[in-house]
Amino acid sequence: MDLGLKDRRALVLASSRGLGRGIAEALAAEGARVMLTGRDEAALKDTAAQINARGAGQADWVTVDLAGPDFAAKLADHARAQMGGVDILVNNTGGPKPGAARDIDVAVLMAQAQAMVASVIDLTGRLIPDMCAQGWGRVLTVASSGIEQPIPNLALSNTLRGALAGWNKTLASEVAGDGVTCNMLLPGRVQTNRVDQLDSAAAEKQGKPLDDVRAASRRSIPAKRYGKIEEFGAVGAFLCSDPAGYVTGSMVRCDGGMIRSV
Repeated sequence: MDLGLKDRRALVLASSRGLGRGIAEALAAEGARVMLTGRDEAALKDTAAQINARGAGQADWVTVDLAGPDFAAKLADHARAQMGGVDILVNNTGGPKPGAARDIDVAVLMAQAQAMVASVIDLTGRLIPDMCAQGWGRVLTVASSGIEQPIPNLALSNTLRGALAGWNKTLASEVAGDGVTCNMLLPGRVQTNRVDQLDSAAAEKQGKPLDDVRAASRRSIPAKRYGKIEEFGAVGAFLCSDPAGYVTGSMVRCDGGMIRSV
């Protein structure tokens, strides 16, 4: 299938590693021009070099901090200056530390809300008018399966990513008539450093060996394994594609069947 992504301009947040990198690589493999972002300059350079060496799409990079002052304004201006605009925006952020709902510190909540929610909404608001004006655009927001089935001991993540679900659905209805889609991609247990950290935290909390915790986690997934970053990236690329133009306002799971709701 031709995804119609050749020469499309994609801005992918938090894309030096993990899920963001997986989506960026999948977009570039389809011929897109990708702008990588993150805080780790060395990782960004390495990722861009590897993408460019494959000779399909092109990759550039810029260091940014989602929690930094004027993050959205500066990044939007940079993307316009370097790429001439943005056709595809992939909103992806890191996750907060594990913890219970009853133990949420309001100061921590507000700081995480700035990085995980406000920055995403601000950046999207700055870029989506140009998408609407040209009659084509894709906004893909990576969140968590915790939106549909809250994950124990991830209260902050469940809370903040849930806020993005309401925003995404509302925005999708506002811009669908302009040829712009807005979807969310919900990972389950995809093998990343973040999942390794969560498994380690669970092992410590439960007082069990890490391998036992991982084995139990795999048994709870109908696919009986963790997902691959490449599998997740492929789903993301499709949702950003031309053939996916009639998919909007949706939350798509990539979880091996882990979420049991219909």
